Amino acid sequence: MSDSASQNQSAMKGNAMEKDEAELARMGYKQELKRELGLMQNFGVSFSIISVITGIPSLFLYGLNTGGPAVMVWGWVIVAFFTMLVGLAMAEVCSAHPTSGGPYFWAAMLSRRENAALASWITGWFNLLGQVAVTTGISFACANFVSTACTLKTSFVPTPNTTIGIYAAVLFTQGLTNTFGVHLLHYLNNISVWWHAVGTFSLAVAILAKAPHHQSGHFVFRTFIDGTGAAGEGWGSRASNAYVAVIGILMAQYTLTGFDASAHMTEETRNAAMSGSIGIIMAIGVSAILGWFLLLGLLFSIQDLDATLDPETGQPVTQIFLDTVGENGAIVLMVIVIGAMYFCGTFSITSNSRMMYAFARDGGIPGHKFLSKVSPRWKSPIRTVWLACTLSFILGLPSLGSSVAFSAATSIATIGLYISYGIPIALRVVYRDQFVRGPFHLGAFSYPVAITAVAWIMLISIVFILPQVNPVDSQTFNYAIVAVGIVITYSVGFWLLSARKWFTGPVKQIAAEEMGIDVMVPSKNEKAAAGSDTVEPI
Repeated sequence: MSDSASQNQSAMKGNAMEKDEAELARMGYKQELKRELGLMQNFGVSFSIISVITGIPSLFLYGLNTGGPAVMVWGWVIVAFFTMLVGLAMAEVCSAHPTSGGPYFWAAMLSRRENAALASWITGWFNLLGQVAVTTGISFACANFVSTACTLKTSFVPTPNTTIGIYAAVLFTQGLTNTFGVHLLHYLNNISVWWHAVGTFSLAVAILAKAPHHQSGHFVFRTFIDGTGAAGEGWGSRASNAYVAVIGILMAQYTLTGFDASAHMTEETRNAAMSGSIGIIMAIGVSAILGWFLLLGLLFSIQDLDATLDPETGQPVTQIFLDTVGENGAIVLMVIVIGAMYFCGTFSITSNSRMMYAFARDGGIPGHKFLSKVSPRWKSPIRTVWLACTLSFILGLPSLGSSVAFSAATSIATIGLYISYGIPIALRVVYRDQFVRGPFHLGAFSYPVAITAVAWIMLISIVFILPQVNPVDSQTFNYAIVAVGIVITYSVGFWLLSARKWFTGPVKQIAAEEMGIDVMVPSKNEKAAAGSDTVEPI
């Protein structure tokens, strides 16, 4: 490349960076995070967090018992369609407001001024719940698969305590990567995209090619299984099949979750108003296609259904590997899965910490003054990185005493994130007259897509708090309702008691600092801004 061409390219890149920073300044924020991601890297973060090679193996046993192959296959298609509508509606909003706050910032921007703070507060807490729970689900699954892999060719017998120990180690190393290796995330992201794409394809091809025999199309596309009760009795009637099928879509919906990461990374992405939106849509679309291929590969490769439903290893996917490619091949495939899960968890913490940083920056989290700091050396919100790791570890502890704790954690992740997606989309519909489009928009399809997306989110938010196993007792209770209830009680209760007096929603940071106001200390804001109307919530 000639010197002049190189200079022109650098100039274009510089102009794009200035445009992104100007757009961020328009919304009231300074450029503090390092903006070095392109479209593919932005897509890669969401693609890595969706991670079909994490979500499908994690809940494969749940899927087999809760509707079986038919619900898994066709439920995936239905969920993928409606998730794409949610993604399109989110992408339109993201294009108009590309900040790392994501949904909670959008909620403030899309509300009337008198309701903006409350909408932002509620959305922020649901998004935080979902972010923490999805990290829990991803990294705990990684720990489970590490435990299972250790049983191959060894006498190791995993216990809940050892799995929790491995889980702590996984979170700790992922936290270290997000603390000291933030400059490596760009490269790890590229590796992760290829690992997921090539690894998923290779895994499915390997088991299909080596399987001694394949299941019939009738088995894969039409077999219904209700294993939600003792001794396979399920809910006890043919009329309950619809119920089982509905709760059975959790596997697909949980897997196709986390694409808001593209929004949370927009302050680190070039041409953010387009790249963030396209990143969301690409991540959903590619994951939907790749995930269906993986799901079909696993189902067609089942050798012994009973052994897969009750595997000696504890993981049906591992049993499929052993039955198709043997023990040595199974170890290789497990390494592929564990690697994908590890990358997925690492970038989940990246997204989680950015959301917490943005929420703390606006005073929405207890200890926000402490948590809102960005390391000047590493250009990373290190304190929220470790808060994300700590909260995720705590949420994983109920697995020590509950047989359905993992599926409950995935329900919490799905409900929390999708409610936080749904609130700004609903506000976009209700107050559509004040919405100013960004460069990515849906035109005439905007309104019907948004309405359908909100209706779908309302449906799944009810479905995933329902009991998943019959009979319901202390061991099988779906504690997703407890976690959601705590967030509702805390966010609404604390709002009424205190937050409504000082939380004003996303604050115009630049204008505040020009006046010498610390946006992290609301009481000082009121005093310093007395007599002035120039510093307002966005």
